[in-house]
Amino acid sequence: MRLDINWKSIDLNLLVAFSALFETQSVSAAAKQLHVSQSAMSHSLARLRVLLDDPLFERHGHTMLPTERALSLASTVESILDKVTGELLSPKVFLPKDYKGVCRIGLTDYAEFIFSPLLFDDISQQAPHCQISFVNVNRSNYVRLVEEQKLDVVIGSFPDLDARFQSEHLYDEEHVCLFDSNVFGKVKQLSLEQYLSIDHALVSPGGELVTGIDKHLEQMDESRQVRVAAGNFLTIRQLLCQRKLLAIVPKRMAQIEGFDDQLVMAKSPIDVNDFAISLIWPSRQHTRDKNIWLRELVKEEIK
Repeated sequence: MRLDINWKSIDLNLLVAFSALFETQSVSAAAKQLHVSQSAMSHSLARLRVLLDDPLFERHGHTMLPTERALSLASTVESILDKVTGELLSPKVFLPKDYKGVCRIGLTDYAEFIFSPLLFDDISQQAPHCQISFVNVNRSNYVRLVEEQKLDVVIGSFPDLDARFQSEHLYDEEHVCLFDSNVFGKVKQLSLEQYLSIDHALVSPGGELVTGIDKHLEQMDESRQVRVAAGNFLTIRQLLCQRKLLAIVPKRMAQIEGFDDQLVMAKSPIDVNDFAISLIWPSRQHTRDKNIWLRELVKEEIK
């Protein structure tokens, strides 16, 4: 233990106050959450500011937004509190059948479309009293949403994870061409010439009109005509119906049944890189019983 620190100024309750302020972004709401007066919460914030030498939370309208320093500390504070509650205070054994809280699962558009019904059924069967929140995430916002929404796990394709997360590979997804058989006929295989002559639709959450496929074609001295991009698969599926358009989509999405259309899939005439689907979770929750149970449930359903 470092003896050069003034430990008398450090109070575990200050970390609890920090966590509540970070979650609610409101002094009054944080006070209500912790069952203390608003003045007591304001006093805790003042002590935190002195202790950490930073404003931590600054008022913008009716919201107390975290500073860069607060954002960088949030995961550390949560980790400390989780260790105290999970390892020091001997929590009750987690029993899914008795759990009455919330399972919060982040999914990319792709993963939400495919897996949310299956996960809902499995969780409901094992934990019939819990609520389930599916939160749409992507590569640019998942870190922030894990903190803001208190997500238990996240499913999708997320390269370059940092130390705040742990992960497990679920499977590799391949791509296929999807198009309307009423427009193109019963085509089982598209030639490269056909592929390049047809207008393309892209599933593009960020609205980009260029993907790795276009870069690959450029290396072949070829190009395709991208006509439209949309943020989710259902929109693209609607666009393909009765139009001379094709889309490169994940095979599992193309295979989903229950649509009243004549869309069919065919192998792509060019190589399209597979992408890995992973299950990720906050490192601080790695040993928590609820998180372990939820991870095992996801892996059993998806792998």
